[in-house]
Parts: sequence; C-alpha cells; structure tokens
Amino acid sequence: MGKLITLNEWCDRHYSGNQPTIQTLQRWARAGKIYPAPEKHGREYRVREDAVFINPKDYKLSRRIIAENRGFNSDLVRKVINGKKASEV
Repeated sequence: MGKLITLNEWCDRHYSGNQPTIQTLQRWARAGKIYPAPEKHGREYRVREDAVFINPKDYKLSRRIIAENRGFNSDLVRKVINGKKASEV
C-alpha cells in the first residue's frame, strides 16, 4: 500500500495551474470520484499517492486501468467491466 497524503498534497501533484478547491476535492472524495477511495482521518481526507480521479460513468477508464496493469485489479473494477459478480470472473 502506498503512502497516504492529504487531498491538498494530492491535488498539487496532479494539477498545475487551475487547481480544484478543497471543497471540490472533498466532494469528489464523498462521491467516490477518486480511486482508490480516500480515507477520512479526523477532519481531513487522506488518499494514496497513486490515486486517480475517475468519472464513475466512464467504463472505458476502468478497462484502461486494467490494461495498463497499474495495480488497481480489484473486485470492484472486474465487476464494473464484466457486469457480474467478481467471484464468477
């Protein structure tokens, strides 16, 4: 498991120039738009260094993540791709 960093640190590493606000980042965390999902530690969210922003409606992204073999080969991603229980895959 990678090191956990704050949403602000994650934002600095992934966005240059026009960065989303902390409120937007927190909204993304609550809505499940960052994968793997951030963890709430006290008053702030912490996320893995290698986390990515996803659009939950973009199924092509999950296929691309597995194709690149970035280590996100989880049951959830397999279920999204195959549309059935991951244990059946």
